[in-house]
Amino acid sequence: MKDARGIKGTYYIASLIEEGEHERQDFKFAVPDARKIAHSLSAFANHSGGRLLIGVKDNGAIAGVRNDEDIYMVEMAAEIHCVPPQKVRITPFRVDGGLVVVRAEIDPSPVRPVEVREADGKLKAYYRVADENIAASPLMVKAWRRASDPARESMVRLDDAGRALLTLASRDGGADIEEVMLAAHLSRQGAEELAVSLYAMELVEFAYIGGRFKLTCPPVGS
Repeated sequence: MKDARGIKGTYYIASLIEEGEHERQDFKFAVPDARKIAHSLSAFANHSGGRLLIGVKDNGAIAGVRNDEDIYMVEMAAEIHCVPPQKVRITPFRVDGGLVVVRAEIDPSPVRPVEVREADGKLKAYYRVADENIAASPLMVKAWRRASDPARESMVRLDDAGRALLTLASRDGGADIEEVMLAAHLSRQGAEELAVSLYAMELVEFAYIGGRFKLTCPPVGS
């Protein structure tokens, strides 16, 4: 890790570790599997961005990075396993005792979903929830694609079904698509299409509540 010789970051890295793992930070003792790291990159990119601290154990103890292989694996995760490819900013820091911790940062993607090509060849998108990478629901992926489509309609007519969805989504705990189907008298396909359209209009969003993603209304003023 010769590139880290001029970068001293003992107190900076200690301050990051003190935060613990959270929505925008993940500790990695080592990087033996690029595809698994891609899960974290996808989750951060589909949310609000984040950083990996490589060479740090789950309990916050600094183990250090032994060679450049971990950096290569992160770059491979971003460029090969993420679809579309992502950019990561990698900075090594030297801490007391001569150990090196690598900070790998990724910004939120302007185009979602950022998916991971899994071992079976299928694409799967992830989303960061607290300190976990959660597989995004198919409805979320569909909504992200619609919102990122430059040819999408910017407005839809807000009819009784749309108002029913917004009423459900504004409740504490949000709404499942099954509840929308019942309240709006729609088929699953119709309810999902309505949810996707309202998401593209930024009238609803997704929140992880009770172990699943639900439709909610954005906070007032957001």
